[in-house]
Amino acid sequence: MSLRNVRAYFWENPLLSLGIGRGSGTPTRAVDGVNLELKRGETVGLVGESGSGKTTLGRTIVGLEALTGGQILYEGQDIANFRSGARLRRLRKHVQMIFQDSQASLSPRLRVSYLLQEPYRIHEVPTGERHTVADLLGMVDLAADQAVKFPHELSGGQAKRIGIARALALRPELVIADEPTAGLDVSAAASILNLMQDLQDRFGLTYLLITHDLNVVSYFADVIAVMYLGRLMEVGPAKELFDAPAHPYTRALLEAAPDPQTARSIRGPRLVLSGEIPSPRNPPAACRFHTRCPFVQPVCRTRDPSPEEVGPRHVVMCHFWREVLSGEAIPSSSTGKESTR
Repeated sequence: MSLRNVRAYFWENPLLSLGIGRGSGTPTRAVDGVNLELKRGETVGLVGESGSGKTTLGRTIVGLEALTGGQILYEGQDIANFRSGARLRRLRKHVQMIFQDSQASLSPRLRVSYLLQEPYRIHEVPTGERHTVADLLGMVDLAADQAVKFPHELSGGQAKRIGIARALALRPELVIADEPTAGLDVSAAASILNLMQDLQDRFGLTYLLITHDLNVVSYFADVIAVMYLGRLMEVGPAKELFDAPAHPYTRALLEAAPDPQTARSIRGPRLVLSGEIPSPRNPPAACRFHTRCPFVQPVCRTRDPSPEEVGPRHVVMCHFWREVLSGEAIPSSSTGKESTR
């Protein structure tokens, strides 16, 4: 899948977000020009603070949010036109989503057995092409007796596994996992990640893994995309980003991770993010990150950085990424003025 200048805006009038009618006022730019490649069999980790637009991007890909502009190419086809009807249903057989709140995504009035078979009824899958309930439960390491339970009778980890099983029922190729370990303790979170990796190896799945937890993406992501205020600040191979981040936002996120090994090889002074992420309804002009960047310079406030190639599949949006990468950039907080090259 290729995302090209993907945008998803929201207006106060919900009809305008669906492209119905015209309106005035300032939209909320939840996703504002995202370019990203998802290659078959890979895991792409989408990271960033809350409010950066990660979940909205995932929901836009599967058609749960309206696409304001840009292209979403799946196997070369622009699926922006698949927003309703039979073509959208066919797309959803191949692209499924694991929701962050598993309990909320499962109807409290239906038993697990019904929930797991529901995708087949919606897509009118012939009986001979369906997994049995027992098969789906076994796929996610749950006992067959879980089938008779209601969602409120499940633990957080069990509900997450049911969500995964339901997403895999239609044999998708791409799975968008939104905070798959949210609300789970360390042991349960680790078991879910192990399960997802086993399923990827078994079925050749491609994952877009949405999370704010860098320890999660460090576990098995092949590529990391760092999102801030609707845009991707840096995209590159996981090991390369962890060892040598080229954007100050990436670097600050890594150094804030609870695992001290995460930022073990980063050059230069330690960075600490200050303030809160701005509102996507009124994002800063030019570089989105300049209001919080420790290396801000006048050009950052007047000119939007263009994507620059650091290396193979490694792209960064920063005027001074070379200085950040080499450790030569001096934080303005250390000098009492704007940083210099």
